[in-house]
Amino acid sequence: MTTRLLFLVLALVPAACHAAPEQKQEVSQVARAPEAVTLRALDGVVLHGLFHAAPRPKATILLFHQAGSNKSEYATIAPRLAEAGYSALAIDQRSGGELFGARNATVDGVGKSSGYGDAIPDLEATIAWAKAKGSPVILWGSSYSSALVFPVAAKHDAEVAAILAFSPGEYIDGVSIKGAAAKLRAPVFVTSAKDDEEIAAAKAIFDASPSADKTQFVPKSSGVHGSSTLIAARNANGAEENWAAVLAFLARVAP
Repeated sequence: MTTRLLFLVLALVPAACHAAPEQKQEVSQVARAPEAVTLRALDGVVLHGLFHAAPRPKATILLFHQAGSNKSEYATIAPRLAEAGYSALAIDQRSGGELFGARNATVDGVGKSSGYGDAIPDLEATIAWAKAKGSPVILWGSSYSSALVFPVAAKHDAEVAAILAFSPGEYIDGVSIKGAAAKLRAPVFVTSAKDDEEIAAAKAIFDASPSADKTQFVPKSSGVHGSSTLIAARNANGAEENWAAVLAFLARVAP
């Protein structure tokens, strides 16, 4: 090999060494892109969701929206959970609408929004889907769905590792949320807006739970209804305070 050729070969080596990290970064970004998911409830209703996968998930969190809403309620929340190491699936329940600027694809498929309690099969279908992921399953509800997670978790207590309920209350006709909470031993996190009625409603459910690991978080600075309390655009002064409490709970129950 001539001296000139050897010089050219050595000059190319550093460039080749720098190419690999760029390729890895591109692959990592693709892996983090959310995945559209369709599920089928036991009664045949097709559910539409969006899955944010964490590279090495500590748990799979199932995100359920509030009344008149859809999976877009979690457009900023689910990616942050994935960054913290928790895979997250947000679904469109059959009881919902167009809050957060998007349509509810499940409601569109059914033809109209159903009652709150009618969404129970939707939550159960997501648990069955999440079990196949092999990591602990955590239920997360907002407003009416923060009530639904209690009877659903009570029915599937061996499959649910923890519950987070944002602004829970006795919203479901014919179902006692306190009664369901009394049957649960899984870790529980409840929170609410900084509102006396909401705080009291959450406390009644919280007090009914016999769990040895339970937290009622009452925001000090601010807070809004449901999971929106974690969205800076809706809770500019209090979102980070709420996030700190949520992430501390998750780190404890699914480290």
